[in-house]
Amino acid sequence: MSYAEKALDLLEKGQLEEFKKQYALSLRHDDDDTLFSLAEELYSLGFLNQSRRIYEKLLKKYPTEDELRTNLADIAIDEDKNDEALEYLNEVSPESSAYVQALMVAADLYQTQELFEVSEQKLLTAKKLAPDEPVITFALAELYFTMREFRKAIPLYLDLITAGTTELSRVNLVERLGVAYANAGRFEQAIGYLKQIHTGDMTPDVKFETAFTYLQLKDRTTAIRLFGELKDSDAHYTSLYPYLGQALEEENRLAEALTTLQEGLGVDQYNEKLWLQAAHVATKLDDEALAEKYLKKGHELDSDDLSAVIQLSNLYVKQERWDENEALAKPYVKAEDADPQLYWNLAVTAEHKEEYDLARKYYDAAQPFFMDQADFLKPAVYFYREEGVSETVVKLLQAYLKVVPDDAEMALMLEGYQD
Repeated sequence: MSYAEKALDLLEKGQLEEFKKQYALSLRHDDDDTLFSLAEELYSLGFLNQSRRIYEKLLKKYPTEDELRTNLADIAIDEDKNDEALEYLNEVSPESSAYVQALMVAADLYQTQELFEVSEQKLLTAKKLAPDEPVITFALAELYFTMREFRKAIPLYLDLITAGTTELSRVNLVERLGVAYANAGRFEQAIGYLKQIHTGDMTPDVKFETAFTYLQLKDRTTAIRLFGELKDSDAHYTSLYPYLGQALEEENRLAEALTTLQEGLGVDQYNEKLWLQAAHVATKLDDEALAEKYLKKGHELDSDDLSAVIQLSNLYVKQERWDENEALAKPYVKAEDADPQLYWNLAVTAEHKEEYDLARKYYDAAQPFFMDQADFLKPAVYFYREEGVSETVVKLLQAYLKVVPDDAEMALMLEGYQD
């Protein structure tokens, strides 16, 4: 038995001090092939220092063996010594038999630095040099997956699966392909792969994607079941709550939807979108006090989110809380891209407060955006009639009657203006 074998045996038994002695003996006495194999084993076990020492020793003896450089670069990357890794990789010439491997290691390095385009170019060069190498195809697919370039990743995963490779580096390629299809919006294809995976074998991420895909395909029953199973197994998987709440709401299970969203807020209280979704469901349940509480919380978390402002403004208008609506909405109509709903709400507010010049200003601003909405047009007609703006009244009446042609009262009013 070689010293290397003894060292690994002692390491397996947890006898670290004895391992160190046998490792030192191996460095001095074992042949080079045995040392190379020992370095590979130690690297796989996470003993980077010991592995590096062997590779460095071998590189001094065999300076043209570029595989040793790529292995040392791998270790340097694991130790966050990126400059050192690049030095090793730059020493590998394009004529070297290890050049493709060097490109792969370099791609990995640049990916860890989020320099995805550089990483892509390295992998594309490697694929051009070794087009039939599955590991390169897989690395490129995984890079695109990480970049969320799912349409580029899909054909690469398909090539691997078609060639009979369904798993690489402990990654289930059928799962990956299904998730890639789902994220690309190709839900029919996605479910064809995702449903091949037994529920018990799914990772939380894959179970989420599967449930989400069923939701997009309007199979809410299956989506609710899978989201529910995910919630039971991992209540802190916060992404599930908005979609489970949505599915329950679409099934008109409003009380369950609200409970689900409240559970989500229990684990993700800083998600303003979740507060707004809960407020929406509370409104449908006619619980305006709860809806207001949730809207205020969402607005507090993100004052720039116009959705919260508009929903809260709508509630104040409905409840005729004019001063509160004015205080809320006014700051948001100063911007060039102000939401027209706030102009409308402020117009109604100013009209009720008998601030007619201000009301006209806001009605004028809102008009172009609501010329096909009867619930805006009819009260606007009466407002402009009181203001004596006949030309605008006619324009609004004509627009209103296109939407509600059988409103006899408004038709007669229009005739009166046209006589």
